Amino acid sequence: MRRHNLLIPLIRAEVVAKAVETQSITAEEMGPIITEYRKIHRLESEQDVEAHLRGLALSSADLQWQLALPIRVRKHGHEHFGHKAEARFLQRKNELDRVVYSLLRLKDGPLARELYLRIADGEADFSELAARYSEGPEKSTKGVVGPVPLAQSHPVLAERLRTMPLGELQEPFQLVDWWVVVRVERFFPASFDAAMAERMEKELFEQWVDEEVRSRIKEMIVGNVRSVPG
Repeated sequence: MRRHNLLIPLIRAEVVAKAVETQSITAEEMGPIITEYRKIHRLESEQDVEAHLRGLALSSADLQWQLALPIRVRKHGHEHFGHKAEARFLQRKNELDRVVYSLLRLKDGPLARELYLRIADGEADFSELAARYSEGPEKSTKGVVGPVPLAQSHPVLAERLRTMPLGELQEPFQLVDWWVVVRVERFFPASFDAAMAERMEKELFEQWVDEEVRSRIKEMIVGNVRSVPG
């Protein structure tokens, strides 16, 4: 198992490199990337660049390959998975929608009910009570959570958030060991724009790479078993 853990990153890098090696990169695409890299590493002269490469034990071609890899991956993803991007988006849309909500959670159910009534009756502000009484990390943000993808929330909470009317305070309900009071502040439905299409293409490419890596590992295991004298 330890051997496989060491091999997997190497096999993955090989799979990615082989897949994208034929993607062409223009000088116009590389120029800004190289400029930014030199700026980050303070490589003002060619001598600085040469010393930097020696320190990394890389050739100029090696470095350019590494810097160009994200562009190659993006191009490959668009070329090979662009036609599947919208379908994947529709499949995952519910996970990609984002929400901002106010949350107050307590272990004490009766106290949660009391605080809910104070907010509902206008006797206290949600943010003030959350900052004072909430027992989760939202205490430090006065109860405000987000914007976050719905998929990051507990499944029960995510389903409630999806169906809650905006701005409507919800009565306390139990969530695992907590009693929670929730109010949806804003909802951001995911949309299939150019950025989302690129994200879906990348996800599909990564999925393909994972499958290729698993296939190669399986072949190696089978080959090793067959080579053992019976």
